[in-house]
Amino acid sequence: MSPSSSSSTPPSIPSAEEVKTEVVEASKQTLSSFRSLIAGGVGGVCAVIVGHPFDLVKVRMQTAEKGVYSGALDVVRKTVAREGLRKGYDVGQKLVRAFSPQTNSEAHFTIAQTSTAGFFSAIPMTIITAPFERVKVLLQIQGQKQLAPGEKPRYSGGMDVVRQLYKEGGIRSVYRGSAMTLARDGPGSATYFASYEYVKRKMTPKDADGNPSGELSLTAVMTAGGAAGVAMWIPVFPIDTIKSRLQSAEGRPTIGGTIRGLYANGGFKAFFPGMGPAMARAVPANAVTFLGVELAHKAMNNAFG
Repeated sequence: MSPSSSSSTPPSIPSAEEVKTEVVEASKQTLSSFRSLIAGGVGGVCAVIVGHPFDLVKVRMQTAEKGVYSGALDVVRKTVAREGLRKGYDVGQKLVRAFSPQTNSEAHFTIAQTSTAGFFSAIPMTIITAPFERVKVLLQIQGQKQLAPGEKPRYSGGMDVVRQLYKEGGIRSVYRGSAMTLARDGPGSATYFASYEYVKRKMTPKDADGNPSGELSLTAVMTAGGAAGVAMWIPVFPIDTIKSRLQSAEGRPTIGGTIRGLYANGGFKAFFPGMGPAMARAVPANAVTFLGVELAHKAMNNAFG
């Protein structure tokens, strides 16, 4: 019997040149991701250095009982008096690319796609940020208590907070507030990256045909970063207040109970304590974040090509 004419042909074996090209491309993508990780870390460090004092004031205003502070400057004055002055976007991009085959690079992302990537990036990051937020809030508010002579603070540091929380309520206690963290960071990140990209594109030098003709200046990068920070906080600040209250409360508070308690104590305004410090923090902290990222990228490009 003659062999069937419809028999399938064996798959072609890629040539050595094709294999070499694929390896080079994979290496470039890995190196690019590593550089983005390093640059993001530099930006994060810059944000913490500049933004921590503002964040401390914001959290203390959000979690303090009514009448404890008269305003942001009162928080600063009392804090200094008591304690002195001593004291994931790439993941989102990959998900967007997976559902948008026509998108080959970040430069081709629409504002909507950038916003979607920002939202997706917050989902895996919540696993990391939620317990850190819980620890941060508890450490920040314990400084509000006036200690008696010889009395020690409840927590001696971050690891002690985690140890005590786990002893009191297990892993659920450590991760309390995760839902509100995601509710804040999802839309917040979407707004954050979309705003940054929009302002950056508007400020990028263009030729007569409207095509980018040069690099964005560092001043423009900082302006875009500051604008993104402000845009991020405006829609999610009430959620952040609920999160801070939920993570700092004793016992087993619920989201609904926290919301009702806030409204009962001060109405709609009770969801916005610390808005001033948050806005004041947003501009410099996010300006230096993106400045740090851009400078780190430039330094690595100059060093490694």
